Amino acid sequence: MKGPLPAKKIPKTGLAFGPEVIDAEGAVLGRLAAKLAKRLLMGDHITVVNTEKIAISGDPWWTSRWFAHRRQRGDPFKGPFYPRYPERVLRRVIEGMLPENVRGREAIKRFTAYIGTPPEFKSKAQKFGKNANELTCKWTTLGEICKSLGAKSERWPSSTGGGAS
Repeated sequence: MKGPLPAKKIPKTGLAFGPEVIDAEGAVLGRLAAKLAKRLLMGDHITVVNTEKIAISGDPWWTSRWFAHRRQRGDPFKGPFYPRYPERVLRRVIEGMLPENVRGREAIKRFTAYIGTPPEFKSKAQKFGKNANELTCKWTTLGEICKSLGAKSERWPSSTGGGAS
């Protein structure tokens, strides 16, 4: 065979119907971010609501220390800067899964996230995949982690973590 294989064209889906709204309540952070990054690269416009209720699997104490370490590293004036609010943490996680080129920059522009559910998205929001209650390990919510990082939790109602002991 001569030369490289031709590149596959990725179809743009869902653009005719406006942005898709995903309710992230109970979704696991890594699974959610991986699926959203792939769909953003395909050209979808995605809005995520209830980011403070996203689940993070693992021991809550260890997870909060890991995020605190990420937030405190570096120089306070020169960075790297790490967010402390749930919608910005989700955006940062998704950015880390996108390529560092024009495609990745264009993809992240098609993403928006909200704490809570704005009134215009209440009826449109769809649940995402597996729920945190199906986990067999300890877990906590992104809202609880962000409270420990110093986020002003008045922006969202209280949410509780849990999981198996």
